[in-house]
Amino acid sequence: MELSILNMAGKETGKKIALNDAIFAIEPNDHAIYLDVKQFLAAQRQGTAKAKQRSENAHSTRKLGRQKGGGGARPGDLKSPVRVGGGTIFGPVPRDYDFKLNKKVKQLARKSALSLRAKQNELLVIDTLTFEAPKTKAMVEVLNNLKVEGKKVLFVVDDANLNARKSAANIQKVNVVNVNELNTYTIMNSNAVVLTEASAAALEATFKA
Repeated sequence: MELSILNMAGKETGKKIALNDAIFAIEPNDHAIYLDVKQFLAAQRQGTAKAKQRSENAHSTRKLGRQKGGGGARPGDLKSPVRVGGGTIFGPVPRDYDFKLNKKVKQLARKSALSLRAKQNELLVIDTLTFEAPKTKAMVEVLNNLKVEGKKVLFVVDDANLNARKSAANIQKVNVVNVNELNTYTIMNSNAVVLTEASAAALEATFKA
């Protein structure tokens, strides 16, 4: 597929870029996207929730009443889960929520997410994203020029590009990531993906590696 390359002023540069159809024009696989997003979010979970089980409770183990003749249920000790302050039945324990996902599935998910953005006309390519100094006003101007203001915008760059990152830091819904930081969740959590000419080439190289 071919896209016109814009500049930071939102004007066409007269150049076009041929994007690899095997990355940007496949039939999106919804299940692969679901699995990759699920794994990403699962890996963010701390998994530190903990409740004391019966054996961990500090109460006495003394039996509170006699076994029979009390006119009610057989009394246990204060650690019993049915008593206030007792242990918790099947309570949460620290665990790791992350799970393994094959590399090919993760690649398919990223390709599907990029293809979905391209299919929905939410993929743009600009010649470069450079700022002489970090300036929020300059980034807002770029967003207005590209007609993506107010949207969740994901800029994908091919280097550290600290000035661009700092210029976007104070703008809600705008994120600047490097090619090697790009994942399915960040793509799907945006309404517009903006590639630079260099990052588009670098992105294709990562899928060939």
